[in-house]
Amino acid sequence: MALPEREFYTVEDIYAFPEGHRAELIDGQIYDMAAPNFAHQKLVHLFDREIGNYIYDKGGTCEVLPAPFAVFLSADNKNYVEPDLSVICDRDKIGERGCNGAPDWIIEITSPSDPQRDYGIKLFKYRTAGVREYWIVNPQKRTITVFDFEKDQRSNQYNWNEDVPGCVFGDLVINVDKMYHGER
Repeated sequence: MALPEREFYTVEDIYAFPEGHRAELIDGQIYDMAAPNFAHQKLVHLFDREIGNYIYDKGGTCEVLPAPFAVFLSADNKNYVEPDLSVICDRDKIGERGCNGAPDWIIEITSPSDPQRDYGIKLFKYRTAGVREYWIVNPQKRTITVFDFEKDQRSNQYNWNEDVPGCVFGDLVINVDKMYHGER
C-alpha cells in the first residue's frame, strides 16, 4: 500500500505498511530500508553474539536486540528507527512495541545503497536523543567508527583487524577479524 504524498508522516503510517516492508521515520520523513544481504546479517549476528556473551559472562542485565526492533527515540509520533543492534540497559524502556527512549549503545551496519544516512541523519538523532555510544560498521571499507557521546569525545576509526574498545562497557574489546574466525 503506497502512502499518499505529504510533507509529514507519523508512526501510525509506518505501522500501516504491509508486513515485510521496512522503513524508518525520522522527524516525520519516511526512509525505506533495503533488505539486508548475507554479509550484513552475518555482522549483526556476530556483534549480537559477542556483546550478548560479554553481558552474560559478566552477569549483566542489559538486553542486546537485533533489528527488526523498534526504537522510539522520543515521546513524539514522528521518530521510529530500527538500528541493526540496540543495547538497552534500562529494562523499563522496553515495551511490547519496542524501546521507548534512547538505547545505551547502537550499532549500525552501513548498506551500499545509503551509507550516508548512518553518518549524518542518524548520527545527529542518536546523539541528541541520549544514546551513549554509537558504532558505524562499514563492510565496504572494513572500518568501524566509534562515537562516545557520554564522554563527548571525538570519534575514532578502526580497521577490522584492530581491537576496538567499548565505551559503555569499558573492558569489552571487539576485533571483527577475530569474531569472523571464532576467536575470543
